[in-house]
Amino acid sequence: MDNYHKATPERKDLIEKLLDGAIDLHCHSGPSVMPRSIDHIEVAEEASKVGMKAILYKDHYYSASPITELLNKHFKSLNVELLSGVPLNNTVGGFNRYAVDHGINLGAKLVWMPTFSAENHIKAHQEDTDFDKKFPTTKEAMLAPTPLKVVNQNGNLIDEVKFILDLIAENDIVLSSGHLHISEIWVLFEEAIKRGVKRLLCNHPTYVIGATLEDIKVLSSMGVYIEHSMCMFVQRSKYKFYEPDELNDMIIAAGIDQTILGSDLGQVGNPSPVDGFRGVINICLDLGYAEEDIRKLISTNAAKLIGLDY
Repeated sequence: MDNYHKATPERKDLIEKLLDGAIDLHCHSGPSVMPRSIDHIEVAEEASKVGMKAILYKDHYYSASPITELLNKHFKSLNVELLSGVPLNNTVGGFNRYAVDHGINLGAKLVWMPTFSAENHIKAHQEDTDFDKKFPTTKEAMLAPTPLKVVNQNGNLIDEVKFILDLIAENDIVLSSGHLHISEIWVLFEEAIKRGVKRLLCNHPTYVIGATLEDIKVLSSMGVYIEHSMCMFVQRSKYKFYEPDELNDMIIAAGIDQTILGSDLGQVGNPSPVDGFRGVINICLDLGYAEEDIRKLISTNAAKLIGLDY
């Protein structure tokens, strides 16, 4: 992991120190229809051992909010806050106000716009013959997704999404743009802000989403937090697409105060989420980031976004 194994004992001690209090808002543990190397309990135990503050479970097919309610009750001794949200893909009915309302009442802290069911994601899959090597697929064949867009043929936000934005605003939870194309994200976030949504997140904007560094800069100026996936930067990841200098450019584009690093890990054959954190902390140290700035990238910015005391 980014030569972490070659790091000096002093560097490793510093990495462990920075891991204490870290927050992962993008953990792909199981159970899942996708192949996972670690389950929800195992990743919580791993996070507890290094003193992480919180983990947010993300599954593209279901909300883990009922699970986090259970785990927070029975695994309180781990001292890790376990969170989840509602993914608006076909398996929950797409843009389904009832799924959002139900999730919120079970403690969901975030709503993802469509990911695997997003028209933009499906097009990316169809147009790239190597997409299966770049993105995990389900263990068994499943029904083909029905493409979803947040805008109609005139480019206007559809009414059901507006209703969902109101639910998000009323309950002050996070809106993630999922795997929508950047052209849809502008419309979504502008309307969300008008309707009082205060917690906005754009995941891996340069991958699938189609955002440029200038887009990232503009999004951050709107108050959007920009999350980059550790799996796309750390060594030994099957999905390492970028180099450290590119991560640096992305952080500079949004600014340290608006950037979050999430693991996006848990897949079979990849480093664990905690090892992903070790790798990306090592990268940030190599890039010359101060301890205070690294804490913002892996801890305090995520806490502010999700509404955790820090």
